[in-house]
Amino acid sequence: MTAEVILTNVRVVLADEIVRASVRVADGRIASVDPGTTSVPGAQDLDGDYLMPGLVELHTDNLEKHIQPRPKVHWPTSSALLAHDTQVVAAGITTVLDAIAVGGTLSDDIRDHIVRESAEAIRSFRAADLLRADHHLHMRCEVANKDVLRLFEPFKDDPLVRLVSLMDHTPGQRQFVDIDKLRIYYQGKHNMTEAAFQQLISDRKESQKLYSEKHRRILVEMARASGHTMASHDDATEEHVDEAAELGLTISEFPTTMTAARAARAKGLRTIMGGPNVVRGGSHSGNVSAGELAQAGVLDALSSDYVPASLLHGALLLHERHGMTLPGAVATVTRNPADMIGLDDRGRIEAGTRGDLIRVRILDDGVPVVRRVWRQGTQVL
Repeated sequence: MTAEVILTNVRVVLADEIVRASVRVADGRIASVDPGTTSVPGAQDLDGDYLMPGLVELHTDNLEKHIQPRPKVHWPTSSALLAHDTQVVAAGITTVLDAIAVGGTLSDDIRDHIVRESAEAIRSFRAADLLRADHHLHMRCEVANKDVLRLFEPFKDDPLVRLVSLMDHTPGQRQFVDIDKLRIYYQGKHNMTEAAFQQLISDRKESQKLYSEKHRRILVEMARASGHTMASHDDATEEHVDEAAELGLTISEFPTTMTAARAARAKGLRTIMGGPNVVRGGSHSGNVSAGELAQAGVLDALSSDYVPASLLHGALLLHERHGMTLPGAVATVTRNPADMIGLDDRGRIEAGTRGDLIRVRILDDGVPVVRRVWRQGTQVL
């Protein structure tokens, strides 16, 4: 059990308002939210900063970036996980779904070899209480990969799995309709020659014909049997959303068009967009901006994707630039993503929920500074 923590002289971001209050945490849970300040012994004066729920991250590739910091470089997994964990907590993230690629998009992709070792490291470090954030798994299943079923099978009943997404990165559709954008991505990231790039396109289109439809339906059956939440990825058309809804998926990750986002809302799917998209003011792939979706009322949550610090920064920009209230913007990175995967014990500051909290100061230019982080009442930053 953790000691009692009392935080005072703080602006508490609640579901619908911001209040000057004191928050008491006992035994890892929020015990009370009391108006005003307190001078009880041991209370921590937070100097008027904001107190927000710990952020909930549903899709970050950040662990993979630490395991493969350069093409063909395979960093020790334990070291990579610890560095990743420290970075996400410093960004205010207290619950993280580590997005593990199940089936890469390149031949001899290093990610095909690190699926198990990444998951085992997370499992082992969780059991030993060596991680600052609460880590779970998001299995990113590439449906056009010939080995995706074999790679996913060991995880189909894994309780650490909180989300299964179905991805199809075949060139010419979804995220990469614009082949020139795809060329920039692969030639820049993997030093790929033009001949190799053209062969990649040919090979992946052939793989899509052979595997995508079959694998998509089998993966849904496997995930549904275990009760996993399922998401589509890079929906671009109404037909993509219709397919996702028909398969029982409940989340549309990174819809690439306003048409797809509106269709997702109409079908009852919740939408996730990237924090980097908000911070940069648009998509790096040339797709719809997250800000446009927010202003249209069809954005439910943000993910930091490839930049952990973008999660909170992006949420604040939804407030500053795109018309959301501050509590509503904070909900896109706390309560909403938590609810999307059935974690209703966090993502809000109210009695009975987990004591996952972050102290934030917002600079004059709108950049947030995460000054302290508590997970279940224990200070981890």
